[in-house]
Amino acid sequence: MKKIVLSVFAIVFTGLVFAQKYNGKNQSTPWQRLNDEYCSGLFRSYDGTIIDLTNNNESSLSYRNILNWLEGRVAGLQVYYTWDRTPVPFIRNTRASIFVDEIPVSANFLNDLSVADIAMIKIIKEPFVGAVGNGGGGVIAIYTLKGDDEEEGVAA
Repeated sequence: MKKIVLSVFAIVFTGLVFAQKYNGKNQSTPWQRLNDEYCSGLFRSYDGTIIDLTNNNESSLSYRNILNWLEGRVAGLQVYYTWDRTPVPFIRNTRASIFVDEIPVSANFLNDLSVADIAMIKIIKEPFVGAVGNGGGGVIAIYTLKGDDEEEGVAA
């Protein structure tokens, strides 16, 4: 009797220890899904702070320039202004490169970019190989909404 109880216990215990449930889906966070959806190439492989504006966009809509909204929300980011009031981002006291949809742009370009059109922002604080010249200060990568991301019923 003792052998039967021990063998049943051993079978049940090994079944519990080695049984794992795998449903075939990779469990990823919402930030990883955004990174996979919008980023490509070098931008996907670098770790950075990802800010989702598709779901939490209410507070950013009142700002004319996205850099003004980011200031104070990202650690190490400071925004200085030139004589013509163009915001210039600095990450850890080094000028940061700005990319919109992975294309390098000047800080002046962000004055014309509507905050409502931005889906995600990725801030890379370490030196970035993909930036020409001043990539040592990090990167602010801004991704705009795709055509299928826009809400239905909104006329373009």
